[in-house]
Amino acid sequence: MTQVFSKEGFSSLAGSWLILGLSIVMAGSVVAASQWYLQRERQESGNLAGRLQAARTRLDTAQRERSSLQESVEVFRTLVERGLLQNEHRLDLVEMVNELRARHQLFALDYEISPQRPLTLSGGRAFPSVDVLGSRVRLHVKALHEGDILGFVDDIVNSRQGFYTVDRCHMKRIEEAGGANRALVPHVEAECALEWITLREKRANRPA
Repeated sequence: MTQVFSKEGFSSLAGSWLILGLSIVMAGSVVAASQWYLQRERQESGNLAGRLQAARTRLDTAQRERSSLQESVEVFRTLVERGLLQNEHRLDLVEMVNELRARHQLFALDYEISPQRPLTLSGGRAFPSVDVLGSRVRLHVKALHEGDILGFVDDIVNSRQGFYTVDRCHMKRIEEAGGANRALVPHVEAECALEWITLREKRANRPA
């Protein structure tokens, strides 16, 4: 039987075996360290991407909130300019209506302003700091042309002396009398109902 390794030969190679074992251990350590480092890099990369996405989300939210706030400010400024936060001054409305009647050359104008009342909003919605109030304004108008009535109502709606919305406006032609001068008689009449809307702070309703 042929002997490959003798005891003396094996002893002489002990240092080489030790170096080989250490090399294998070091190689395994390097592989394990490389795997750990790669996993750590992937984890940190994922965490960084998550933080970046979260930062982008917060930025987008802040931009939307800023835009919403700017829109709210613009809406509030418009409502203030339109007189929504003003108290009712009925004498001012009477003067404005009479002035607009002359401007649009209306033949006849009758109007009625109902007492102010709380408005019922859709869904029963209510605001914690203000009451929404409305006064019904009914108009009966006669004019030569439809455009005169439309311009009259449009000027009221766009007035800075109050916030008015048109609820309804029914217009019809007037039957002409035979032989009458067409330039001296009204040809159309309208029945319109507007809502004069105002806001009032709730604390203004409380006794001092």
